[in-house]
Amino acid sequence: MADGLRFDWELSGSGWATCRIGDGIAQWKDVVSYCTDALADLLHGVAGLYGPTPVQRFSFDLEPAEARWVLRGRGSDVDIAIHHFPDMSASFDAPDLDGALRWSSAQPRTRLGHVVVEAAQSVLRLHGEDGYRAKWVQHPFPVAALQDLRRLHLRHDGCALPHDVATP
Repeated sequence: MADGLRFDWELSGSGWATCRIGDGIAQWKDVVSYCTDALADLLHGVAGLYGPTPVQRFSFDLEPAEARWVLRGRGSDVDIAIHHFPDMSASFDAPDLDGALRWSSAQPRTRLGHVVVEAAQSVLRLHGEDGYRAKWVQHPFPVAALQDLRRLHLRHDGCALPHDVATP
């Protein structure tokens, strides 16, 4: 496990976001399409780690490629793997290992939850709900998913880092 997990979600155009995650050793970066509700899927996936299902999967549409995230909870830690498939429409039922592993890291769940909450709150502060919808087009800002993840993170992780509540 490496220290210094960073995560960033930046709206980079109409219907596009640049997503970055890095752990001090390696970084993954890609441009994500609005064809899926990617930020909401990410928030729900990380929140799912606080429940009874130890493995969470979600995909980002890269048009036409797929970036499939696989989160495997191991107690208070998470193994994060991002697999790349050349065509999202053809990889729907493909096993994770059929995709090329583009990035992986083992991190404390508290750190993953924190950086994802902070990145989503930053997007909300910068754009507000209306601005997000104007840029992301297909989907509204996932307010409820952010609130759920923040609540679960604070309740179960005992995170001592500051948690700014986003207000547009």
